[in-house]
Amino acid sequence: MRPAHVFAKPSPAAELEIVALLHGPWRVALRLLMILLSLRGLTAAEIASLLDYDPHTVRRWIDRYNQEGVAGLEDRPRPGAPRLGGRRLGERIRKLLGEPRAWTVGRLWRRLGCPAMSLATLARRVREQASWRRPRLVAKGDPEEAAKLAALHQEIAALPEGAVLLAEDETHVNLLPWVRSTWIVKGQRLEVMTPGKNQKRSIFGAIELATGRWFYRIVERANSSTFIEFLEQVWLAYPSAPAIAIVLDNVSTHSSRAVRRWLASHDRVKLLYGARYCPHHNPVERVWGAMKTYLANSPTLTMQGRLNQVHAFFCSRIPAQMLAIAAPLSSPWLPAGYEQELRRAA
Repeated sequence: MRPAHVFAKPSPAAELEIVALLHGPWRVALRLLMILLSLRGLTAAEIASLLDYDPHTVRRWIDRYNQEGVAGLEDRPRPGAPRLGGRRLGERIRKLLGEPRAWTVGRLWRRLGCPAMSLATLARRVREQASWRRPRLVAKGDPEEAAKLAALHQEIAALPEGAVLLAEDETHVNLLPWVRSTWIVKGQRLEVMTPGKNQKRSIFGAIELATGRWFYRIVERANSSTFIEFLEQVWLAYPSAPAIAIVLDNVSTHSSRAVRRWLASHDRVKLLYGARYCPHHNPVERVWGAMKTYLANSPTLTMQGRLNQVHAFFCSRIPAQMLAIAAPLSSPWLPAGYEQELRRAA
């Protein structure tokens, strides 16, 4: 059975908090409550005692309601000192923050000409215009990006029927684990062990943009000779394809003399270069991001343990999953309308 009476739990702190809210941010609602209680027949003295107000204040709000209605219960404009800095201070702050620097309130104060206000007041003005955040690193971009993408689209469209199209990139893995934010039990601090000495390996990776078939090769160093070994791995995987087109970035390793000599004797392989300084164009970058998230916060004692984690990541994903991770159809490398051709090939 439900209890006959239900009361809020008595708490002096809660009562003080409620009164402070009614006298502060919710004071207009309190004035409405005064009018409601007056309409129900309570006297000004009773209302004042109930709401912890002075009876004269209650009578004043009742009188204003009688003269102006509900609109009269709103706060009226109050005279006071003008805001320090004037109206243009916000515009000047925004203009300065548009310059890429490590801005602090002190530096802004000096650049603004040392205005006659405290740093605390200036900090409030800055918070009205900006928030404290970490900048994001972005590539500078290729001024010839549009022209290079157009040329790349023509090269892809000119590939013979039955040709395979892949995207390629390389990354590095360290024995030192990546550390990412994660949920941690309250009162505890998750510790990720670090090796005594860091080690590094490089990984070449390529994904077929029609099927999601994934190729990768782990090497000691990413140089021309190891890149050629990876190209041979891909070349052997498609013995009957009339052409194997690989879209990649403009790292010098991809266009060295040794690579050009190898391409001259393997005419079925064609390297197609995208725009410079545009890593976000490469679908393989998303594969690397997923792999590093998988490896984050997972220390290993040996480099072989780290490489086993890399193998486990790739071996546990089927081509359809790799294709979903890479999302190649969102890459500017592919010409408009190429989506139908990819799905037909798949």
